[in-house]
Amino acid sequence: MSTTTKHADPGLAVWPAGHSRDAPAIAADRRGEPAAIAVDLGSSQARLWAVGSGIRAAPTAGEALSRPSLPVRRGRIVDATGCVSLLTRLLHTSGRALPVAPVVVACRPVQSAPADQDAIHRVVTAVFAPSRVLLMDTVRAAAIGSGAATGVLLIVDVGTQLSEVAVLVDGRVAAARRAEVGTHDPASGGAPRLLAGVVTRLVTDIGRNPHMRRLTAAALARGVVLVGDGATTPELSIRLAAHLRAAVRPASAPRLAALRGAGLAATTARRHAATAAA
Repeated sequence: MSTTTKHADPGLAVWPAGHSRDAPAIAADRRGEPAAIAVDLGSSQARLWAVGSGIRAAPTAGEALSRPSLPVRRGRIVDATGCVSLLTRLLHTSGRALPVAPVVVACRPVQSAPADQDAIHRVVTAVFAPSRVLLMDTVRAAAIGSGAATGVLLIVDVGTQLSEVAVLVDGRVAAARRAEVGTHDPASGGAPRLLAGVVTRLVTDIGRNPHMRRLTAAALARGVVLVGDGATTPELSIRLAAHLRAAVRPASAPRLAALRGAGLAATTARRHAATAAA
């Protein structure tokens, strides 16, 4: 089993090079530069971005897979083979060849267990045969993708099966909480009401920490950035604003915010890799 390499940034987990015999063939780039790839494996949809190829997405159930069960549940990979199959299909939908040994940044939910992070790494390695794998907290990637990563920020990511809340300082996670509930969970009184209550409790829990009280208050004063599937529901924004007594701003293209941020991180890592090899 792979282990993470120590890194100065706790919001990133870095794995060394690793190749899989089952990885699809990927053509070489004339300049010899690594590709930049971003992956967001959600509980209802898998999203892939590659430099020069744009964004591709597919549901994690139904016709995209040969099996009916969801390969990702509550932010955890439960069917690695299904995830490899889905990402491989997405990879081959592009008519452009990708360079060998790409740099891959994959999103991970906050507070992911080491075993869950290893599962993401194994899937990414099997599909892309990367030279480097970096795992980035989804909330951090979403903040970058929303263009709101500087200063003190409270970001709320409400997905279909998982809700994450984090206070970030200049793009780094200072504190975070998660709850295994999302927009696809049935609720008496409606999902927005349930989710607003859940998110409010998570924010309150962060603020109870004496070291986080001032930062949480500053982040609320700035306003909340809402991403994920929940950001497409106006009622949730309205309820959150009332509960938190703060402005709530849904991100532009909220379902893609994390993937865009991971793509920017992958592009930066790609440049660093090319510079180091020069």
